[in-house]
Amino acid sequence: MEHKWWHGKTAYQIYPKSFMDSNGDGIGDIRGIIGKLDYLKDLGIDILWLSPIYKSPLADQGYDISDYYDIDPRFGTMEDLDELIAKAKRRGIGIVMDLVVNHCSDEHEWFKKACEDPDGPFGKFFYIEDCKDGKTLPTNWRSYFGGSCWEKLPGHDDKVYLHVFHKKQPDLNWENPLLRKEIYKMINWWLNKGIAGFRIDAIINIKKKLPFSNYPADRDDGLTSMDNMLKEATGIGEFLNEMADETFRKYDAFSVGEVFNEKDSELPLFIGQNGYFSSMFDFSTTNLGQSSEGWHAAGEITANEYRDAIFANHQRVDGIGFLSNIIENHDEPRGVSRYIKAEDLNDHSKKMLAGLYFFLPGIPFIYQGQEIGMENLEHIDNMDQLDDCANANIYETSIAACLSEKEALEVLRKHSRDNARTPFQWSDEEYAGFSSTKPWLLVNPNYKRINLKSQISDSDSIYNFYKKMTALRKDPAYTETLVYGSFTPMHMDIDNLACYKKSADKTIIVYANHQAKDIVLPLDAPLKKILLSNSKDVVYDNYEIHLSGYDLVVCEL
Repeated sequence: MEHKWWHGKTAYQIYPKSFMDSNGDGIGDIRGIIGKLDYLKDLGIDILWLSPIYKSPLADQGYDISDYYDIDPRFGTMEDLDELIAKAKRRGIGIVMDLVVNHCSDEHEWFKKACEDPDGPFGKFFYIEDCKDGKTLPTNWRSYFGGSCWEKLPGHDDKVYLHVFHKKQPDLNWENPLLRKEIYKMINWWLNKGIAGFRIDAIINIKKKLPFSNYPADRDDGLTSMDNMLKEATGIGEFLNEMADETFRKYDAFSVGEVFNEKDSELPLFIGQNGYFSSMFDFSTTNLGQSSEGWHAAGEITANEYRDAIFANHQRVDGIGFLSNIIENHDEPRGVSRYIKAEDLNDHSKKMLAGLYFFLPGIPFIYQGQEIGMENLEHIDNMDQLDDCANANIYETSIAACLSEKEALEVLRKHSRDNARTPFQWSDEEYAGFSSTKPWLLVNPNYKRINLKSQISDSDSIYNFYKKMTALRKDPAYTETLVYGSFTPMHMDIDNLACYKKSADKTIIVYANHQAKDIVLPLDAPLKKILLSNSKDVVYDNYEIHLSGYDLVVCEL
């Protein structure tokens, strides 16, 4: 595999609205990020991905962009961003912007012009179809946020437009070469500003199965999942390769795709040598436990399911390219609350989960607050406490399935994206040190117990465990093995144990006991050195190693 500048890096995702408020308006901003650059540098961060800060009505928290060339004033100014890019670069940190080009906002100039003249050039930037009142919609596709993905075009009773996400996010028509040209021009404009690259949002959706057609309904609403259409859509590679040629490859920029539904045969095209992207996220655990009926029917995730999913996905890409590894992101509940049993959730088990994912092949991404062990909300009293536009669909689907209001709120408590969007817990001061005023979204009440200030000087804290992990991955003695070493799953016959070997100039084994029960394992070779552990006393000899409940051990043979 050809070595690239991003291979040995550690990335960090910031959800700007909830990271740090510098001006006391309750909303996180760019200057708040600038003020925390030394914190991120000290944590060991090399790549900083910002969720959208472009001008937006925030119908979907910035993933509905009304101007790709401007910053939303709630977050600051373009001058603020230029300062962030420059100051981050001086600290060896590259800024990665969020690239949202499956759709834009219905307040974007393009869509406004499309509404003025649907048959004109900008009307062809979108999917606009004839459909008079009372007539059957072009398809029975269900939006990701619930309901039909077709909406009446403003000002036109006889036309509808496609939105596979929120109705304020009209899909862009990538079949139109003029639209693609505008997108590439915008991408290069940002790369010329000196950013390190892009995270590419929802990109698999840019290719639709044409001509439009219906699929069998999979719920009582008579609609069908978007997955059915995506399975039949072919030819996306032509768009992605053209985009890479016109943009990323020219700048040796880092690009990481939010990719679902890719086929094994397509992996070399997506992330192989000269692939469409530098990397793509490992979402193998994201869909675990999900049900086509809705989140109310989601099942609990077992340790074996978690291990088997991530190991199988890394074996899929072995020798092809790098995945980007996550526990959570802005679209997921907190990983420690999802992948660890509630009765076992503590600092020790959180470190186990951290070490399990962090040393997998690929690029580790830390989501803000993950490094201090932030958790899901413990209780929700009513819908007004939350904000996410996807909450209504989760709640209404639960009520339609005959759950009580209390039970529907419990589904939201476990699965709402707002769990990851509550403000960063900097301290035990009012509003968790995030702002001097009431934040835009509730602060998790556990901030008195979980906050950075209480952990930063505690050598045994989760925060300092993450620092140890980033330092180990950068250690010249182990970088070749940890970054480029071959990946071999081990002890797959033992329940609730995730164990894998990394081999290059050295041999390193990661043991993660994903349960409260102790395990004794035979050793294939004597341990040379314990490189990292969440346990103060690891018991081992030349023949076996003893793992207590939720122990994590990284060792050199």
